Amino acid sequence: MSGILYVVGTPIGNLGDMSPRAVDTLAQVDFIAAEDTRVSLKLLNHFGIKKPLISYFEHNRREKGELIVSRILNGESCALVTDAGMPAVSDPGEDLVELCHERGVTVNAVPGPSAFVAAIALSGLPVSRFTFEGFLSMNKVSRREHLEEIRNEKRTLVFYEAPHKLLATLRDFYKALGDRRIALVREITKIHEEVIRTTISLAIEKYEAEAPKGEFVLVIEGKTEAEEDVTLEDALSLAKTYLENGMGISMAAKQAAKETGIKKGDIYKALQEEE
Repeated sequence: MSGILYVVGTPIGNLGDMSPRAVDTLAQVDFIAAEDTRVSLKLLNHFGIKKPLISYFEHNRREKGELIVSRILNGESCALVTDAGMPAVSDPGEDLVELCHERGVTVNAVPGPSAFVAAIALSGLPVSRFTFEGFLSMNKVSRREHLEEIRNEKRTLVFYEAPHKLLATLRDFYKALGDRRIALVREITKIHEEVIRTTISLAIEKYEAEAPKGEFVLVIEGKTEAEEDVTLEDALSLAKTYLENGMGISMAAKQAAKETGIKKGDIYKALQEEE
């Protein structure tokens, strides 16, 4: 008889958020698959749990996934944990869960803390409908395509971002989405937890003046009706104003695109046609 894979949520900062059921599950399984065994060992030691650990992360997920599933099919039970939060959410554990389903392995959830759920609750933005977008790709083409896909999204947008990439990401948001409301939620459940409610442009100014610290969840307002009213003609008129003030055609189109959300190429082409 095969065992079970338990997907176990762990604290995102405060160990007091570890549920009794999560502790019991980790204590009862045969082994634990962890994103970083060193991080998980500290958690286990805190709760006095001694269990074999196997590493399971982005770069070994195919090889270790097969090994983990094989052990479960042979009767062992496994708990899947990530460094913080709920496994399989913006996490390679997604692949292990899929593999277990494909092989007929039972998958049970032991729900726990999730950074993006906590962040949208704290954001103060409309979150009855939202879309979780995870991390933006570092690949320029994939990143540009992702931003283009969400340009007209009306639901609230939720992203994860690391501090050293935050400023570049905010600048890309400004170029793609314009100046929308944003809540930057950092260090959730930790000593320095903070919710910064501002606009994308003001957030850029803030972090140009000071280095961001901590892990961030970015909650961004979706496209509003006011934005939808902006037309190519509006953008063209704005660009003409910049031209009259001595700005070059390319720069005028770029600036008008920033402020209206209309594509720079469309504005540039319209300006050329009117020359």
